[in-house]
Amino acid sequence: MHDFPDKKLGKAIPYGVYDLASNEGWVSVGIDHDTARFATASVRRWWQEMGCRRFPGATQLLITADGGGSNSSRNRLWKIALQELADQVGLQLEICHFPPGTSKWNKIEHRLFCFITKNWRGRPLTSYEVIVNLIASTTTTSGLLVKAALDTGHYETGIEVTDEELAGVKLTPAKFHGEWNYFIHPAK
Repeated sequence: MHDFPDKKLGKAIPYGVYDLASNEGWVSVGIDHDTARFATASVRRWWQEMGCRRFPGATQLLITADGGGSNSSRNRLWKIALQELADQVGLQLEICHFPPGTSKWNKIEHRLFCFITKNWRGRPLTSYEVIVNLIASTTTTSGLLVKAALDTGHYETGIEVTDEELAGVKLTPAKFHGEWNYFIHPAK
């Protein structure tokens, strides 16, 4: 995720999902705020547009996430939003956060966003349509497929999550570093 503010255009916030096994990426380009709900909406949209077709019999989804930002291991709203996602798609979510200071190890940086950056290098990002189209036209010789769409949703900032709300998340810490790695089970 990177945020590209422009005084005339506004913000463009690309948030991506990268499927290692199929070498496919999804990028939601948000125009509001980078929040936990935006991050989760991006994962949901990937599932609806690409994931459910690729993995029709899935019962679990592994999500690797950075250690900070909107999808931080300490972000309470991220966990609430993930519970909502698990409930909606009926999948157990396994979340594995990169330890602090190691987000550049994330494969999405080396297998998706670096190629998007190369693809739009030197091209003026003059509209949301141009941004989405440049992202979606990114390819590699190894067969990378990228899909992208504009997310015009409004994502409120400053939402406080109470201890009671957090306690409603069906979260099980993993045995190894449960503060960074955990499971969220659908309520159904």
